[in-house]
Amino acid sequence: MKRISTFIMVLACTFASAQTIDDVLRYSSENLQGTARFQAMGGAFGALGGDLSALNINPAGSAVFNFSEIGITVSNYHTSNDALFGNTLTNTTSNSLDFNQVGGVFVFNSSNDGPWKKIALAFNYDMVQNFDNEFIASGNTSIGVDNYFLNFAQGEPLGPLRTQEGEFIEDAYLDIGANLGYSAQQAFLGFQAGIIEPVDDNDQNTSYFSNAQYANVNQRYLQNTSGYNSKFTLNFAGQYEDNLYLGATVNFHNVLYDRISYLDEDGYDAESPVQFTSFDNFLHTEGYGFSFSLGAIAKLNQSIRVGGSYQSPTWYTLTDDTSQRINSNLAVPDIDFINFGIVNLYDEYRIKTPEKFTGSVALVFGQDGLISLDYSYQDMSKAELRPTSDPSFTAENDFIASTLGAVNSYRLGGEYRIEEVSLRAGYRFEESPYADSDFVGDLNGFSAGIGYNFGASRLDLAYSRTEQDVNSYFFDGGINSAALINRINTNIALGYTLKF
Repeated sequence: MKRISTFIMVLACTFASAQTIDDVLRYSSENLQGTARFQAMGGAFGALGGDLSALNINPAGSAVFNFSEIGITVSNYHTSNDALFGNTLTNTTSNSLDFNQVGGVFVFNSSNDGPWKKIALAFNYDMVQNFDNEFIASGNTSIGVDNYFLNFAQGEPLGPLRTQEGEFIEDAYLDIGANLGYSAQQAFLGFQAGIIEPVDDNDQNTSYFSNAQYANVNQRYLQNTSGYNSKFTLNFAGQYEDNLYLGATVNFHNVLYDRISYLDEDGYDAESPVQFTSFDNFLHTEGYGFSFSLGAIAKLNQSIRVGGSYQSPTWYTLTDDTSQRINSNLAVPDIDFINFGIVNLYDEYRIKTPEKFTGSVALVFGQDGLISLDYSYQDMSKAELRPTSDPSFTAENDFIASTLGAVNSYRLGGEYRIEEVSLRAGYRFEESPYADSDFVGDLNGFSAGIGYNFGASRLDLAYSRTEQDVNSYFFDGGINSAALINRINTNIALGYTLKF
């Protein structure tokens, strides 16, 4: 009989849909993207404005424009991951090319002698996070994947883990997930794959042992992610008198995230019943979000500008679906019918990311150049998974509040002009969102760029590089297997701006 993929709503578990602290961090952080000029100067535009991507920092910046203009930027993203697992270091690189920014601003100068000198209307699309990434971790460990299944299986009755007469194994897998939850579903996988066995062979048994015997095992883990978090901004700003700029934006976010992982394990003892195991997982997330921001820029004199802005929380609405597959030399014959075509669907959930405050100062040296500094503060412990009435979210939110802390970010940028040529450089430092930076380290980055002004248009080129150490866990729960990754992101951006 031909089997078809079955889709069923799973209501009972959050772990499988990755609704954890990792999601909060993934959608709370914004990697430095934007126009080439913005990237070259490290994103330090809070007191400057006059750049379409500067609207992400301070919405008053559109009123600084003297002319209407449109701009587009394309970037090449290169990621290098050095993954340390066991005593083995494995390097993986990946590349992608995207149009990461497009936008425009329309400037309307006042025709009367009132205090409002001009107003500006702007729109801008920015890819604030590119999820394209891949790493391989390969090494020797004393924590085999059998511990993952034992962790979920202990306390689960054996009866539901058996397939019933005439029942397809994939239908049993989905039914257990829908009615008994994620722990029982993972126990079912481990039992059907022969990795774990019941202590007593009766339906009331709730204790299990491993069929894998080893002191250490060899593991090879590959994780590939793709997708984006984009932001479409609508902006309104105005210039009051000669020295004050005020602005506001509304932001519409769009999220698409895919993560696929492959785990292969061998190297068991010669007498071990289990001799190889493979376990693969796929997560698909999509959704949308909303946020707003307010800001002001003041010219204290001809040289000094200061700025301040408030970025609201972002309210995301997301949905997940997951698929899994597993195999071993002891697996039941039809185990392959549990595959990536068998999909668990989950209820919609929400994430509220914390608000952010930014203060900025800039020194402008006439037509010769400028130096700009931004400082941002965001308290990550205030992030939430919602609805908060969900017991699993309550526990995870308590964990977030106790694990995450305040993030202080600094961006420094400069520009030096030689006639039509602009030379730029920037530096960026962002603290770890964790109170204990052993989980995720601080981020350091530097950038440089060059631009040429043709009069009615401008061409900009930028190079930026960030480096950060990250503990990347193989699973969202069950066991704490992780690789320590030194991640280096390198962007090369080319932008074109046209005035009109």
